[in-house]
Amino acid sequence: MIKHIFLDMDGTLLNSQGTVSTKNITVIQKSGLPTTLVSARAPIEMEPAIKQLSLTAPQIAFNGGMIFQPQSNGSIRALETHALDSQVSFQLISWLSEHYPDVCLSYYTKDSWLTTIIDTGIKIEMKLTGLKPSLTSKSALQHHAQAGIFKVMLIVLDKNILLKIQAELTNLGLTGIVVQQSGSMYLEITSQEATKSRGLSYIVNSENLLREETAAFGDGHNDLPMLTSVGTPIVMGNTLDVIKTAGKFVTKTNDEDGVAYGIETYIKQTPVKLDNIEEQADSLQ
Repeated sequence: MIKHIFLDMDGTLLNSQGTVSTKNITVIQKSGLPTTLVSARAPIEMEPAIKQLSLTAPQIAFNGGMIFQPQSNGSIRALETHALDSQVSFQLISWLSEHYPDVCLSYYTKDSWLTTIIDTGIKIEMKLTGLKPSLTSKSALQHHAQAGIFKVMLIVLDKNILLKIQAELTNLGLTGIVVQQSGSMYLEITSQEATKSRGLSYIVNSENLLREETAAFGDGHNDLPMLTSVGTPIVMGNTLDVIKTAGKFVTKTNDEDGVAYGIETYIKQTPVKLDNIEEQADSLQ
């Protein structure tokens, strides 16, 4: 019997418009199962979905860089954190700014999304997340690095440049970092200690869960450690074939309410009637 569900967000829980569908909300809430979002996103970017789904379980941000407990007043309580080393994050952002000044660059602290300029990439992310970054200066980088930077994000529209940057970052030999491609145009740099499987293990151990009592939904390469850690891995229909091989089941796409379908079909096996969804959704307002 499944006792806890772990959900990736982008490409999984969220549809192509970056929102949680009415059916996903309804089915997740009706399941009654504790649910944890496991995302590369920052807590401030996860907050709308947490509220929509009325989640009370611990949540995982920054690909496992932060495990936090949502509070009733909208704040968060950090349970475990793995920020980038301050010196390494300073070197990393300084190097990127010098060698790729035209590439969209931003970074995240515990509570803020920061950038020096609102460019095309930032506008794309703003539209996707509904958030606006705080403008900062290069001179403030040292302060932010000391306070703790959890993720550095590059939005690179040219695939060849993205691959070039990824290779050069690897060759820099900076210690304690992981460079991952997320989607077709994102490069995300987090602490080596920040993995989705590590965040999942923290919750599994704290709740004394057995492997067979856990299920996870994902669609990306960074979801593979999470998918291989649970008893019931479910992959999205919109993912690559290489990711699908990691799943016990393949559900529908994120634009076809694949999470809801997976819960109904492979976990609870109690479908929600379509004609009741709008009525149930109205009651949640």
